[in-house]
Amino acid sequence: MSDDEREEKELDLTSPEVVTKYKSAAEIVNKALQLVLSECKPKAKIVDLCEKGDTFIREQTASMYKNSKKKIEKGIGFPSCISVNNMVCHFSPLASNESVLEAGDIIKIDMGCHIDGFIAVVAHTHVLQEGPVTGRAADVIAAANTAAEVALRLVRPGKKNKDVSDAIQKVAAAYDCKIVEGVLSHQMKQYVIDANKVVLNVPGPDTRVDDAEFEENEVYAIDIVTSTGEGKPRLLDEKETTIYKRAVDKNYNLKMKASRFIFSEISQKFPIMPFSARALDEKRARLGLVECTNHDLLQPYPVLHEKPGDLVAHIKFTVLLMPNGSDRVTSHPLQELQPTKSVDDPGVKAWLALGTKTKKKGGGKKKKGKKGDKTEETTDAAVPMDETTNGAAA
Repeated sequence: MSDDEREEKELDLTSPEVVTKYKSAAEIVNKALQLVLSECKPKAKIVDLCEKGDTFIREQTASMYKNSKKKIEKGIGFPSCISVNNMVCHFSPLASNESVLEAGDIIKIDMGCHIDGFIAVVAHTHVLQEGPVTGRAADVIAAANTAAEVALRLVRPGKKNKDVSDAIQKVAAAYDCKIVEGVLSHQMKQYVIDANKVVLNVPGPDTRVDDAEFEENEVYAIDIVTSTGEGKPRLLDEKETTIYKRAVDKNYNLKMKASRFIFSEISQKFPIMPFSARALDEKRARLGLVECTNHDLLQPYPVLHEKPGDLVAHIKFTVLLMPNGSDRVTSHPLQELQPTKSVDDPGVKAWLALGTKTKKKGGGKKKKGKKGDKTEETTDAAVPMDETTNGAAA
């Protein structure tokens, strides 16, 4: 087998080693999410929480594959973000930012981990309060969670990306919410967080993607964002943007010394994965990042907002399309929700009743089988309508 063929094979879930790396990354990011969530309290500084998540992922991955003959890159797959209330995504502030959490905030935590370029991402929504979540906050979270459950059942070999877009909008409408425009669910490959196959959550006249069919042994980041508002978020302040990814196919001779210095640092430390400007010298970064972004050397992840008073929920998970069915490897249980609406659409109920695994039991798996069996039990069963709004997560 040539090196090219071997490399191609390694990208595929047919390699047990690749599956192990995805699941190891998933285990770390699930624990990082749990850690950050446990520290979310009124008056906690958002930057400190983001740093805790990033530090945990760095430390946990550092201890893995230490004795490997080949150097294995590992670490943060997507910087920790905490976006609050009407803020949609990507808020990962610099050290100088004083933003804190307040009681009653609706918090979206978003993060990713990679091992050897195999990426696991997760996003979760939590309301900073005791007791069940009620009212419109419960509606918007239930809409995101139920849409995620439906997407899990439709992202399967033979189905089309358009099937998912139509279905999740129907779910959001049942809760009198909107799926937020501009959000994409991406196929992921080794070192590629945004591969070519995508689900455009809200197709529109100005935005379209190529039709695609899901195939066995692919990996997807399913990304669902719902809003009690119009679902048309805006960029309010470019200075809030702190997460970037190097555009590897672009070149430009930077004019400013600060820009050249920062771009050189980025190329060495973060040649492929998204990164936070917190990891750079803050003064130099402020100057240098602007020129790099203006000339498309960096792809920014902007901080977007719905209107004040709107509530936004975010659920994201990583799913492996295995031969025995879909394996959702990242998630976190929700709080108890008491939404004011419920799903009555027979089509949506039928989707939720679908299993995510084939009915093949006892395949003689190795040690990790126990964990896999648990996933099978939780995701293979139909999701009762009251459970999708009662804190059950697959």
